[in-house]
Amino acid sequence: MDCFNAISGKTKVCGIIGDPIEHTMSPVMHNAAFREMGLDYVYVPFRVAAAELEKAIAGMRALNLRGLNVTIPHKVSVIPLLDSLDTTAEKIGAVNLIVNDGGQLTGYNTDADGFLRALLEHGFTPEEKKAVILGAGGASRAVSFSLARHGAQVTILNRTLKRAAEMAEWLTKEFGSGVTVAELNENNLGSALEQADLLVNTTSVGMSPHDKETPVPAGLLRPGITVFDIVYNPLRTRLIQEAEAAGAGTILGIEMLVFQGALIFTRWTGKPAPVALMRKQAIKALGYEEK
Repeated sequence: MDCFNAISGKTKVCGIIGDPIEHTMSPVMHNAAFREMGLDYVYVPFRVAAAELEKAIAGMRALNLRGLNVTIPHKVSVIPLLDSLDTTAEKIGAVNLIVNDGGQLTGYNTDADGFLRALLEHGFTPEEKKAVILGAGGASRAVSFSLARHGAQVTILNRTLKRAAEMAEWLTKEFGSGVTVAELNENNLGSALEQADLLVNTTSVGMSPHDKETPVPAGLLRPGITVFDIVYNPLRTRLIQEAEAAGAGTILGIEMLVFQGALIFTRWTGKPAPVALMRKQAIKALGYEEK
């Protein structure tokens, strides 16, 4: 039975707010997981413009929604509207999850731990590894925080050096270890990747419909490095395909999406998430079949 046919006055409502919102994979993953676990929950996407965010959060309280995911452009601006933040969300300065407990709204960030879990599931431990991160936006903050917190040596490459330097200053202050920064160009990229154990693309380069693009020339990829492209549409980006051809290890962006979603599911329900099912449904929604 489709979950929407079983909605009643007892059904707990969760959702996601953002603008745009049409591309989100979250309803597919979560509604499938709720059905699989026999839970009386439903997940709905809500398009919320920036000017309407305060009203949306007030509506969350008034309607007693169980929880909301938060995506672009609200991850930072939602913070003053909440009652409290967990430690990770507070340190990163961004929220992608709100949990409503009796009218008390708590903000969380599952991006950092979702990224880490994807790494660990693929046998990569960050401690004392050299990691190169492309980009210095919101996703980069979560990724770099996770890597630095778990003992990696982090280098951030970004087209705007000032933004990367600000992030490095924040990470160094937080963890007491230096973070290297440089402008994102082919020369600096080549130098950084020579000794790197991990490359993470947190930029949107290579995302559909621009899936012919890549942030890294194929000649710089090699065996011995793991390439994690957090772009998940297309499922296997040009960067991932060229990394595989070069003999590098690879981790698909869908893994971070699924694992951060699994952490969200557990926050809302108190139950372990059916990760394999969530992955299968997300891949199917992208128009692929899981091998």
